[in-house]
Amino acid sequence: MHLEVSLEQARQLDAQDTLRGFRDQFIFPQHEGKDVLYLCGNSLGLQPKSVRAALLQELDQWAEHGVEGHFRGNLPWMHYHKFLKEQSARLVGAHPHEVVVMNTLTVNLHLMMTSFYRPTAQRYKIMMEAGAFPSDQYAMESQVRWHGLDPETAIVEIAPREGEETLRTEDILASIEQHGDTLALVMFGGVNYYTGQFYELETIARAGHAVGAMVGFDLAHAAGNLPLRLHDWGPDFAVWCSYKYLNSGPGGPSGAFVHERHANNPDLPRFAGWWGHDEKERFQMRKGFKPMYGADGWQLSNAQILAFAAHKASLDLFDAAGMDNLRAKSVKMTAFLEQILLQANEGKNLFKIITPADPAQRGCQLSLLTDHRGKALFDYLSDNGIMADWREPNVIRFAPVPMYTSFEDVWRVGELIQGFHR
Repeated sequence: MHLEVSLEQARQLDAQDTLRGFRDQFIFPQHEGKDVLYLCGNSLGLQPKSVRAALLQELDQWAEHGVEGHFRGNLPWMHYHKFLKEQSARLVGAHPHEVVVMNTLTVNLHLMMTSFYRPTAQRYKIMMEAGAFPSDQYAMESQVRWHGLDPETAIVEIAPREGEETLRTEDILASIEQHGDTLALVMFGGVNYYTGQFYELETIARAGHAVGAMVGFDLAHAAGNLPLRLHDWGPDFAVWCSYKYLNSGPGGPSGAFVHERHANNPDLPRFAGWWGHDEKERFQMRKGFKPMYGADGWQLSNAQILAFAAHKASLDLFDAAGMDNLRAKSVKMTAFLEQILLQANEGKNLFKIITPADPAQRGCQLSLLTDHRGKALFDYLSDNGIMADWREPNVIRFAPVPMYTSFEDVWRVGELIQGFHR
């Protein structure tokens, strides 16, 4: 996609943007009395203005009702996880009984792997992308060791070809086929945090199942970034966080998906807690775990109400905007940023963009692989009011989040880069 990259064009695109009003629903950090150019929503989303009222409402509920707040008010705490189901399901393309909000991301990853990574003497390997986010690497390593296996032989990492920065789907599929009868789990991130590559998740799920493996996805960088169709794509499970694109606050709660083919299997091994127990019998306090139907059966404890309230405030905005509408803007804005960056880099050779150029293979993140001047460029941008993200050893990540970034913001990034001389 080619777009005219001028300030006039940026302002015209903003005027045509049907989602532009959502920007006013967020609070921007300040730099020298002005809003920063915030391009770091892939690390921590901005605070929705509605969060403060949502938290105060729950504090008032606590103050007024004490323990009875579990059963009183518009959103009684006893059922709070249910109030997030419909919205979460729409966000990730699932049925409501296939999703639940609970815990935090890596906790949920371990809970899912307890059920879906069941190595045998024949099938014991986990396949994942090389250079996955450290949480995933550590989770895979520790799960393998928990089962008495050696990560060096039990974890298969797929790396890009020499001289390339991103993975080819054909190489992923060839590796799945190669290791097929020894694979217990195919575990991929949705969007690679470093390169910004969006993997072909449906194709990967189909290939993993074809060789008899379970399939799971970590959607930390995909949920709220791209439209997802988890039920149709068919992974066995998925997890995601809510503090990046989902704007639910630092350490915000995680979501989990369990495909409905596992919804009514009480014999599936899991770590159990009382909130996952049959709610009709939960307060009888008896021995003998009976899991709830669907993803609810993996819950451990009752909801973290204040965190859930912040998350619901953000989900309300996503419902109002619509994920498909956000994606349409994201495709246009990311292409606009790409053109601006390429134009600003002419004659400077400060970086190369390693995120795929194909919009179908990326969300709203662009990763810039820099040379020895990279950290100086990042610091220069920070000093001039741009909040982006630096990842060792030499990548700057920009994320023009469509919910609150303007095309003029994106234009200003290029203007500043053109002013960098080193």
